[in-house]
Amino acid sequence: MKTPENCPNCGADVPSGARACPECGADEKIGWAEDAEYGNLGIPEESFDYDDYVKREFGGERSPEEKRGRKWRITAIVLLVVFGFPAVYFVITTLFAKR
Repeated sequence: MKTPENCPNCGADVPSGARACPECGADEKIGWAEDAEYGNLGIPEESFDYDDYVKREFGGERSPEEKRGRKWRITAIVLLVVFGFPAVYFVITTLFAKR
């Protein structure tokens, strides 16, 4: 069967030679053949809640207190690395230096 210019299922423009509609996914088996059931692609009718999906997958947004706490922990680690390790190195080399 020849690819239609417009999808008979959703009405979107279909590129020449396409095997399926880029918008709804209809193809010859689902929506282009004469004996296909139009308007029924087997896709659930429920609406997709993107915000709910993000909360379930990524745990939602952190509160401002959690964000501040994380910033302070990172700052403490950086200060420890910048000042703590050199100070310990200096003390150890001074104590164990050959006299």
